[in-house]
Amino acid sequence: MSEYINPDYVPEPEKMNVKKGLEGVVMDTSKVSKVNAETNSLVYRGYPVQDLAENCTFEEVAYLMYSGELPNKAQLEEFSKKEKSLRDISKDNLNIIKSLPKKCHPMDSIRTGVSFLGCEDTRIWDSTPTTNLDKAIQLLAKIPTMVAADYRFKKGLDFIAPNPALSISENFFHMCFGKVPDARVVKAFDVSLILYAEHSFNASTFTSRVVTSTQSDIYSATVAGIGALKGPLHGGANEMVMHMMMEIADPTKAEQWMIDALAQKKKVMGFGHRVYKSGDSRVPTMKKYAQVMADVIGDQKWMQMYNSLEKVMVEKKKIYPNLDFPAGPAYYMMGFEIDFFTPIFVMARTTGWSAHIMEQTADNRIIRPLSEYVGSAQRKVIPISERK
Repeated sequence: MSEYINPDYVPEPEKMNVKKGLEGVVMDTSKVSKVNAETNSLVYRGYPVQDLAENCTFEEVAYLMYSGELPNKAQLEEFSKKEKSLRDISKDNLNIIKSLPKKCHPMDSIRTGVSFLGCEDTRIWDSTPTTNLDKAIQLLAKIPTMVAADYRFKKGLDFIAPNPALSISENFFHMCFGKVPDARVVKAFDVSLILYAEHSFNASTFTSRVVTSTQSDIYSATVAGIGALKGPLHGGANEMVMHMMMEIADPTKAEQWMIDALAQKKKVMGFGHRVYKSGDSRVPTMKKYAQVMADVIGDQKWMQMYNSLEKVMVEKKKIYPNLDFPAGPAYYMMGFEIDFFTPIFVMARTTGWSAHIMEQTADNRIIRPLSEYVGSAQRKVIPISERK
C-alpha cells in the first residue's frame, strides 16, 4: 500500500474543540452524586452531604452509596455485621505491608495491599452485581486494617487486630493507637469520612471508571483510583495544607505569610476548586469539627491560623477553602501523622469509587476520548546510514 501514499502530502491541521483537563465536558450520567456549581452544593443519592454528616454514621452512608437508599435498622445491622466479619487481612498481606521500606509513602503501601487483595481473590473476574457488592464491602472493611497496620509498622510497633465490637471509625483508632478516644473525636473523624466519601467525576473516580470501562476488575480500578488520589493536586492536598501550617508555625504570623505568598504568586494548598467558585458546601461542617478537635485538645493554635489564612485569601482573592483545608488540621489534632491523611481519604473514598465502578459496570462503554495532534507534519523516514 505504501506506493499509493504521497510522501510530500501534508494534511490540513484538524480544528478540534480541545477541553484541557476535560473541563466542562459531560461524559456520562450518574445516580451516585451531584455537584452543583451554581449553589456550591453536593448531594449523595439526593441527600445533602452536610445533612448526612450530621445525622448519619459512615456505615449508613456506605450503605447508601452501594444500594442507593439509606438503611433501616435491620438493614444497617446486617450490613455492619458483614463488614465487621471481613476486616481481617491475611498473614501474607500483612507480611507484605510490613516488608515494605519504611520510607515509602503510606499511599504506596495501601496501593500494594489492595493489589494483593486482588491476587488473593479467586472471583477476581466475576463482576456480577452481587459479587462486586461483596468485593466493595470487603474493600471497605479491609482498607482501614491495612492503613492501620502500615501506621503501626512505620513506627516500629506491633499490629493491632480489628475489633468487631467497634464501628469503622472507633476500630480505626483502636488499630492505630490501641484505644478509642473521646466520642467527640470519633464523631469528627466519622464526619470527615462522610464528607470525603464521594465527589462526582473527580480525577480518581474518573480514573477508576476508565479502568472499569475496559472490563478490568474492581481491585485494579481501586488501585488506579489510589494512584490518582496520591497526587498533591487531588488527595495529597490535605497533607500539603498541614505542611504549610507547620511551616508558618506561629498563628500571629499567618496573615502576613498569606499576604507575602499571594504577592509572590505561590501556590497555596487548600483553597479554590475546579467546580465550586464561591465556597465548598462541605467546608463549614468540617471546619465545625476541626474546631471541636481544637476544643478537645485545648489548643486553638491551628484554628487561629486557619481563620487568619482564610480571611486574607477571601478578602484579597475571593478564593474560598476547599475540604482539604479544615481536614488537614483536624486529622493532625486527632493525632495522625501527616503522611497518613491521604490514606484516610482512601478509606472514605473507596465507597464512592465502588459505587461508580458498579454503576459503570452495569451500563458500560469503553471510555476512549480523542486528542488533537499538534506534532510534526508527515515525514519520510531516512535510513540511519544517511541521517546527519
